Amino acid sequence: NKGNLVKNGGFEIGPHVFNNFSTGILIPAKIQDLISPLPGWIIESLKPVKYIDKRHFKVPSGLAAIEIVAGRESAIAQIIRTVAGRNYILSFAIGDAHNGCHGSMMVEAFAGKAAFKLRFESEGKGAFKTGRFRFVADSNRTRI
Repeated sequence: NKGNLVKNGGFEIGPHVFNNFSTGILIPAKIQDLISPLPGWIIESLKPVKYIDKRHFKVPSGLAAIEIVAGRESAIAQIIRTVAGRNYILSFAIGDAHNGCHGSMMVEAFAGKAAFKLRFESEGKGAFKTGRFRFVADSNRTRI
């Protein structure tokens, strides 16, 4: 998208999901699968993440989302092209997939050396909220 530096930011391209049945698809960590089935993204953690689609789950936008299934042990990353010294805004969403998940959630997002925490109280009803934060790139490539 114009103005969007993140590749596959809405997780539009991912593993095949069956039309009539899906409980989500576990995507293994980089150490188990060197080529990610989620183009543009690196599964950085030792634990897998779950790819969920709009037909079977509530997703904040687009066709799919990633469910962080192992808490702080799950992480995804991407390296984007930036211009050192320029300001950027990173935005993302946190929520539940309308799957009965209740409780406190938190996503910690990083862009270069900047960090931002977004908390969410889930009632399992498919709600979500968005977060955004500004960061200054310190090189030509920035890990988010």
